[in-house]
Amino acid sequence: VPASYTCDGENLSPPLVWSGVPKGTLSLTLIVDDPDAPDPEAPTMTWVHWVLYNIPSGTTALAEAITELPGRTREGLNDFLRTGYDGPCPPVGRHRYFHKLYALDIVLPEMGEATKAQVEEAMQGHILARTELIGTYQRAE
Repeated sequence: VPASYTCDGENLSPPLVWSGVPKGTLSLTLIVDDPDAPDPEAPTMTWVHWVLYNIPSGTTALAEAITELPGRTREGLNDFLRTGYDGPCPPVGRHRYFHKLYALDIVLPEMGEATKAQVEEAMQGHILARTELIGTYQRAE
């Protein structure tokens, strides 16, 4: 993960582009998380960096440093206890950052600033397809 998308840089949301959304998709969900927290040698939790749900199905990209989300997109809470993107800032070691995009056969109900767990629960039984991009980051010592 380039430093500009981390706490060591400008903490910008990364540009993401996708294609091949399956027929019947009514919305997309993006979850960015780190399963290596706090230490990749002894992880104890998955740290959530970004939750977006109800991304319109015709959306094929999110711009770098996005400030205006497409259509009816909603932001959930990350583990920094706020909405929006907060980039990698690992306390120790090289962490993996999973950018998971889900194609859903529904538009999720309005859940306000939902947590990752709440969004995942609402998605159950409605996932048509899933893809992921994994980046890694380690802070300079």
